[in-house]
Amino acid sequence: MNLDPRVDSPKPSVRSQTGGSEHPSSATRSSATEGWILAHCDGGSRGNPGPAAYGVFIQDDKGGVLAELSEYLGRKTNNFAEYSGLLAAIGFALAHGHPRLRVISDSELMVKQMKGQYRVNSPDLRPLYEAARRLAQKLEQFQIQHVLREKNRQADRLANLAMDRGAGRDKAAGEPSRPATGRMAGPTARPTARPATLRGVVRSGVVQIVDGELPEGIVVRITPE
Repeated sequence: MNLDPRVDSPKPSVRSQTGGSEHPSSATRSSATEGWILAHCDGGSRGNPGPAAYGVFIQDDKGGVLAELSEYLGRKTNNFAEYSGLLAAIGFALAHGHPRLRVISDSELMVKQMKGQYRVNSPDLRPLYEAARRLAQKLEQFQIQHVLREKNRQADRLANLAMDRGAGRDKAAGEPSRPATGRMAGPTARPTARPATLRGVVRSGVVQIVDGELPEGIVVRITPE
């Protein structure tokens, strides 16, 4: 499985907007992207920490939309939200049988940590980083690339929609909403179903579900009772 932190994401662009001999042919681009899915990931918080969420916009190798994922995370840091989006992208690829995943993120910190260029010193981020590396190893190929925020607008939009949903719940509970830290405000989203809650027990360091089943590769959040 390709997870060499020294190797940058490949140079060919799926949809180049400029011509010239320096750019690969359509056949080369098709070969380079065939079988890959592309996940634009973003996370944000309104305050740091504050109400946080992630958004993931996933496309197939032809540019078709496969999924739009988002989740409100409660009061978390921006970096926690970024890693949560990455985990959701990897979990989607594993759960739906996509062996090759290319991730696009505007979080330079997360990208360089995943490539091994930066250390992960935060005790809150370390478990998320280790989970992302472990799950990525289950893919045949995995690549991650940093881009500017302007090239990650779809994921940013989804993260803001989830923050708006969460802000509405917080406001109903008496907590005022705040503008996102470094994120564009988005319109109010349609309500979505809350994640299912399952019970489990830890035996020998492994969580065993006692009242349901989970598909292989799904990302979960564990809350001790």
